[in-house]
Amino acid sequence: MTFTSVLKCHVETPTRAVSGIEVSVGLTQAGEIALGYILRGEVDRLLIPTPRTPCRRDELWRRTCFESFLGVENSSAYLEFNFSPSREWAAYAFRAYRDGEPIESDDLDPQIVVRREAATLELSAVIRLDRLPAIPSDAALRLGLSAVVEEPNGSLSYWALKHPPGKPDFHHPDSFAFELPFPGQKP
Repeated sequence: MTFTSVLKCHVETPTRAVSGIEVSVGLTQAGEIALGYILRGEVDRLLIPTPRTPCRRDELWRRTCFESFLGVENSSAYLEFNFSPSREWAAYAFRAYRDGEPIESDDLDPQIVVRREAATLELSAVIRLDRLPAIPSDAALRLGLSAVVEEPNGSLSYWALKHPPGKPDFHHPDSFAFELPFPGQKP
């Protein structure tokens, strides 16, 4: 089963180069979360990192990248995943709001695939739940879906399923607005 959501640009970070971003989220039979981001707009007017050999790299959020935050209902702990069009990626584990550290394992292998055209940038990635800290099997998963988009002048626009009040903050609990049943649960 796949669900599609539309990200909204934060009111303080407008851009004319992007007309919209949507994200599809699905659960595979293997217990993976499959993500598909589609950015629509004038892609040539954006700074898109060039493809590289896939590897783990920090601070991807400083440039164009797509993000997913994964939390469990009734817990302050959460995970953050950054996926770059360069095919680099990062993963972090947080005990509580912004209290965390990188997940150093290269085993996560998010299998990033990127396709770029004049009017679209598509990125797909996989979150392998079996390679993450244990998630209770009866828990509802809460996702924060977001993107950072860079323009040639260095300005960044911030896109999210839901923005909390104030400045852009993808870590805020209100941003975790997409509920997904854990694999094995009925939707």
